[in-house]
Amino acid sequence: MTIIKHKEQRVGVFIDTQNLYHSAKNLYHARVNFSQVVKDVVGQRALIRAIAYGIRTETGEEKAFFEALVKHGIEAKIKDLQIFAGGAKKADWDVGLAVDAIKMAPKLDTVIILSGDGDFVPLVEYLQMNEGCLVEVVSFGKSTSQKLKETVDDFVDLDENPKKYLINSKHK
Repeated sequence: MTIIKHKEQRVGVFIDTQNLYHSAKNLYHARVNFSQVVKDVVGQRALIRAIAYGIRTETGEEKAFFEALVKHGIEAKIKDLQIFAGGAKKADWDVGLAVDAIKMAPKLDTVIILSGDGDFVPLVEYLQMNEGCLVEVVSFGKSTSQKLKETVDDFVDLDENPKKYLINSKHK
């Protein structure tokens, strides 16, 4: 299905940084150029908000990364890594991302989710049916839920041009 994209379209971008970070690392041994991805997927449309969801680690090594995102006009929402008694770690923003998308949907025509996580299928369906939003997903096709690809109005596969969207890529 071809969707129409025009400059009056109000767009919100919601970035699951952990999902794309791990996909790029595992598939290409590289990092994602989030500002380039956002610029390209929004195109000439009206960007209302772009929010990246991330985790603060014990070392704080991600601080420069989030500062760079903010410099490129991407808001950063950060929460602490949860470490449980047995040593297990949890870093999850799925509910926060979903709640923000639902809260902002009345002000948006299109919601763009940067994640391949199939847990977002119910969110996509809700935004389409209850809010009338077009929903696009942008991620690496090789690591994206098939059900998610089938549910969205448009899927942008970063695997089609990885060099453009990766930093320090060893991919030719």
